[in-house]
Amino acid sequence: MKKGQITEGIVERVQFPNKAVVRCEDGGICVVKNALPGQKLSIAINKVRKGKAEGRILEVLAPGEGERENACPHFGVCGGCNYQTLPYETQLALKEGQVKALLEPVLQKQTEAYVWEPIHRSPDVYGYRNKMEFSFGDGYKDGPLELGMHKRGGFYDIVTVSDCQIVDEDYRKILKTVLEYCREQGFSFYHRLRHTGYLRHLLVRKAVKTGEILIALVTTTQESHDLTGLKDALLSQPLNGRITGIVHTENDSVADAVKSDASHILYGQDYFYEELLGMKFRISQFSFFQTNSRGAEVLYRTAREFIGDVGRDEQGNPDKVLFDLYSGTGTIAQMMAPVAKKVIGVEIVEEAVEAARENAELNGLHNCEFLAGDVLKVLDDIEEKPDFIILDPPRDGIHPKALGKIIAYGVDRILYISCKPTSLARDLEIFLERGYHVERVTTVDMFPGTVHVETVVLLSK
Repeated sequence: MKKGQITEGIVERVQFPNKAVVRCEDGGICVVKNALPGQKLSIAINKVRKGKAEGRILEVLAPGEGERENACPHFGVCGGCNYQTLPYETQLALKEGQVKALLEPVLQKQTEAYVWEPIHRSPDVYGYRNKMEFSFGDGYKDGPLELGMHKRGGFYDIVTVSDCQIVDEDYRKILKTVLEYCREQGFSFYHRLRHTGYLRHLLVRKAVKTGEILIALVTTTQESHDLTGLKDALLSQPLNGRITGIVHTENDSVADAVKSDASHILYGQDYFYEELLGMKFRISQFSFFQTNSRGAEVLYRTAREFIGDVGRDEQGNPDKVLFDLYSGTGTIAQMMAPVAKKVIGVEIVEEAVEAARENAELNGLHNCEFLAGDVLKVLDDIEEKPDFIILDPPRDGIHPKALGKIIAYGVDRILYISCKPTSLARDLEIFLERGYHVERVTTVDMFPGTVHVETVVLLSK
């Protein structure tokens, strides 16, 4: 194959996270993004290096087996979802197969037997998200103001996702209301190249159990506008949920991320409450919280079942110390608090640590301690030694030096929850080299329609 060549081929398989392996008509192999198993594609070759070709899709010539008409009118243009044209059972099989392909070569190196349990499905396939970050921009150069998601394969162009199917009707009404108001007022959007303009993002969070809604409009300070009219327009909407807070957040950072230099409450409060497995959690606009509430209950039930009873003394009281590393807002720590003598959570985001402390108090849990800082450094300052460790690191996995410190504790069992199986596979290699083996593995689908999946692994020494 040569760069610039146009060819056709059939997708043989799709590897995590979004790499379709295509067998081309001349027998060559090419990797492309955003394709599905069995599709026939017309491809332009972009790069050839060491015999490996990468390309981009020019046209889908024939659908894959089992593909269906998609329910979302934005599919294919919006960059948010990849698998929505696949039946849900097919999505589950695809994701589970991708994780197996990454982990089984590692697991084959251990002599001990392990159990691979079937994937756990999300209770909701549509309308499951409890948080969305929409971006302001234009759909084409000098076009009208848009509010939604980045177009597939693009960084600057925005598609207004007014009929997005992975959120419920309240999100769609809020998006339309904000967009119409900002268009009427003639507000400018922040241009990511010129670094000028006003509107940046719209953040919407809604609790599935309580129905409470928090809305944050993120702008620069380059312009000043009275947002009372926007607040009134939002409060006048007939929603199924209830707006508990509307916040104006200012962000002058060059980075295209939802951040806050300052926040001003336009209505109500800057937080809301959600419930999981009988516990209550206070969530602010930037609190880390699983984006699929009912799916999170499946994940945490699975984790709790994997862990079992950590251990008790002769009187039957919990007597073990549990570390929850990369603890976020302390959700997992609080789920495990009833079966532990003490739970110590470590999280680098200070706001999340404050939220974890508040949530533990809210749930009447007095055996939880949450520490702010990098796991790599904080472990040196903790006097207690753990009997059990739970790991739920960010997508890139665990820092190699932190991994060494974790293994050095020598605990009997470790539970690893991963949102990126490629980094999990890398870390499992180290665990196996250092005397641990995998007992149980399963996957949990928290993100129907997308390429993402959670993996839960129980390790024993």
